Amino acid sequence: MTLTGHPVTDVGAAELALLRGVDEARRMRPDDGFAAEMRARFPTEREYDDMLSRKLAHRRSERRGPVGLDDLATALDRFLRHTLDGDFTVSGQRWLAGGASKLQMAFRLTWDDPEQGRTTSDLVVRMEPQEGLNATSRRREFQLLRALAGVVPVPRVYWVDQTGEWFPEPALVYAFAEGVTKPRTVERGRATGVGNPFYPELRRALAPQFVEHLARIHTVDHITADLSAFDVPEVGTTQSALWQLNRARRVWEEDRAEDLPVLEVAASWLERNLPVVDRVSLLHGDYRAGNFMFDEDERRITAWLDVERGYLGDRHRDLAWITMPHFGNHDDEGRLLVSGLVPLDEFYPAYEAASGLTVDPDRLRYYQIFNAYQLVASSLGTAQRVVRLGRSHQDVLLAWLEGVVYSILAELRTSIGGDL
Repeated sequence: MTLTGHPVTDVGAAELALLRGVDEARRMRPDDGFAAEMRARFPTEREYDDMLSRKLAHRRSERRGPVGLDDLATALDRFLRHTLDGDFTVSGQRWLAGGASKLQMAFRLTWDDPEQGRTTSDLVVRMEPQEGLNATSRRREFQLLRALAGVVPVPRVYWVDQTGEWFPEPALVYAFAEGVTKPRTVERGRATGVGNPFYPELRRALAPQFVEHLARIHTVDHITADLSAFDVPEVGTTQSALWQLNRARRVWEEDRAEDLPVLEVAASWLERNLPVVDRVSLLHGDYRAGNFMFDEDERRITAWLDVERGYLGDRHRDLAWITMPHFGNHDDEGRLLVSGLVPLDEFYPAYEAASGLTVDPDRLRYYQIFNAYQLVASSLGTAQRVVRLGRSHQDVLLAWLEGVVYSILAELRTSIGGDL
């Protein structure tokens, strides 16, 4: 890998610092002072603050070898012995493919389920790598999946090890989700499922479900749900937007290996134009094709996954994310299909009808710019850092993200250019 023409293997931390104008050594081995500076400059939600602080503390530790299947199976056995009453049997441990940032092991558990009695369950352990593309909380993912149970199709969640007490890293255990992420007509799907095409008959069946499920998520009663890991922004304030902007800015400052003036300009624009939230909604955070499974024969969405980036805030952030052109494709008439399913000009009216909520073009534009900013920050910042540290099972994919994100960077520059 190279950075601005200089092979990483040939340039030391001090030389990189001179080349970049950034303190490369502190980012590779962040000390307590650096971590405290980041927390003070970019206050964000409590759980995200904990996750980002944990990431920096973890980065100072010595690198371990990769977690093997046997390692994870052994940790699972210890966890189950601690958690379950009665005897149990675990079999069929195997890696699951997919997912750009988490390790996933499927297994079969024969046990005494309090809800079903003696049974055999197909389950999945979902665990952080040593360092991932997104510093997210298994506790929040666990709570969000529970809150969405019965609202939209999600896998049943069983247990969470939120601090990594039993597993090598924080992990949760949930039910194996049946279905596929791409049609049979797609022989080799695109990375993370982004842009996979759906044939017309399948689009017509899945598109209404896609819109309806989003509307249900955004209108779910989050007040009575157990969402103690989530901070709730005040309606009529800019809290929600500021927390998310500070999180993204902190990620960039902690992980970057270069100066990108356009990101400084974008961050300044985003801070000056923070929108007020009119209604607090529960957000999925990564709602798109590739993150839902479906039964192709029944043409039914069977499960929504990867809710780790969800939070309580402004629905327009989800709407702007979903409609990013990079997450869709075009039909035979040249129309952009949102997540390959719904024509863009039909998506917003359908969402408003299903949810009873309005779509504000100004807030939508704000979050379109914000989403571009955070994608660049995580791809040119975190992805390159994780690859160089060698602490991910997805080094090839993360390195690939660095290359493709430059088109988003160009769009970001164009988007804010008229306002400067």
